[in-house]
Amino acid sequence: MTRHKAPAKWLNNKRRPSTPVVSRVDALILSETVMNVSVATTFVRIATAVKNIRIAVFERKTPSRLRCMSYLLNLVYLITLVIASPWFVYNAIRKGKYRQGWGAKFLGRVPWRSRERPGIWLHAVSVGEVNLLQPLLAAIEDKHPDWECVISTTTRTGYELARQKYAPRSVFYCPLDFSWAVRTALRRIQPQLLVLVELELWPNLIRWAKRSDIPVAIVNGRLSASSARGYSRIQFLMRRLLQSISLVAVQNEEYAERFRQLGAVPDQIHVTGSLKFDGIDLDRENPATRQLAALAGISDQDVVFLAGSTQSPEEKFAVSVFRQLVSRYPRLRLILVPRHPERFAEVASMLDQQGIEWQRRSELDTDASDTPPPVLLVDVMG
Repeated sequence: MTRHKAPAKWLNNKRRPSTPVVSRVDALILSETVMNVSVATTFVRIATAVKNIRIAVFERKTPSRLRCMSYLLNLVYLITLVIASPWFVYNAIRKGKYRQGWGAKFLGRVPWRSRERPGIWLHAVSVGEVNLLQPLLAAIEDKHPDWECVISTTTRTGYELARQKYAPRSVFYCPLDFSWAVRTALRRIQPQLLVLVELELWPNLIRWAKRSDIPVAIVNGRLSASSARGYSRIQFLMRRLLQSISLVAVQNEEYAERFRQLGAVPDQIHVTGSLKFDGIDLDRENPATRQLAALAGISDQDVVFLAGSTQSPEEKFAVSVFRQLVSRYPRLRLILVPRHPERFAEVASMLDQQGIEWQRRSELDTDASDTPPPVLLVDVMG
C-alpha cells in the first residue's frame, strides 16, 4: 500500500421492410476532435444551411416542415459551434477533452449494426446515466435475449465506463444533433427502438427517428421546475417534440405533471420509479463491498464519511469538515470520489497541501494495512 503524506404498456412498432420486426416493447422494462473539422468545411455547412432556409421560407420549395425545421436547427448549431470553437480548442489542448469520437459526433459514423436481430439504441449522457442502464439492460436481455442493445454516450468518462461495464456490446459516441449526423447514425444502427435516459430532448434525433418509424422512449425521466420553466418559453415547439415520443417513463408524479403541462400525450406518460434505486445492491455484505472495505482497512467499527461525485472546491470542504469531526469520532474515515477523472491529480495535490495522510484506491494492496490512512481517494472508474 502506498501511503501519501504531506510532503406498463406495450408500444406498437410499424413494419419496415428488410429489418427484423419487434411488434411490442414492454413499458415495464423500459420504466478525431473539433479541430479535425476544418473551418472551411464548417462555413460551407453554414452557407448550405442558409441557402436551404432561404429556399424553404421564401421560395416555398421545401418538401416538408421537418426539413425546414432541420435546416434552421443545423444553422443554429453550426453558428453555436463556430462561436464556441475557441473554448473547445482550449479544453482539448489543456485538458485533453473533446478529442475523441468526432467521426461519430459530427458525421454520424457510428458502428454498423447487423440487422439479423432486433436492435435497441440506448443513449446515456455520462457516468450517472450509464450506471442507470444496468438494471434496464438486465431486464431487457432477460426477457428478450434475442434483442441486440447498443449504447451511446456523450462524455468521455461515460464512454469509457460504458465500454468497461457493458462489453462486448457496441458502445459509441452519440452524434451531435445535426440532421445529417443523426440520419447517418439511424441508417447504420437500424434500431427498432430508441431509448433516451432521463431527459435528452434533441429535436433532429427525435424527429428523424419518428420519420423512420422508430419509436422513441424516455426512461427514468425527470424534469426539474427550472427546466420546465425554461421549456415553457418554447412550448409551441416542445409540444410537437414531446408528442413525437411514444413513451415517457418518469420517476414520480411531479415530473409526470410537468411533462403533461409541456404537451406530452397523457396516455403515454407512466410513473415507474427510479432506475437508480432499482440498480442499488442493498446487501452491504456483498462480496465486492466487503473486499473494498478489507483493502481500505475499514472495519465494522469505523464511521465512513463519503463525499461522492465531487467538484471543485467540494473536496476542500469535505476535508475541513472531516478535520472538525475526527477529534470527536476517532474512527471516522473519509472517502473522496471526484466526479471527473481528469481531476484525480488535482485532488491528490490538494490532499498533499492539506498535510493529511491519504491513499489512492488504485494503489491499495491485496492485504489490508494495520494502520490505514484515514482518507481514501477513489481514483478509478467503475
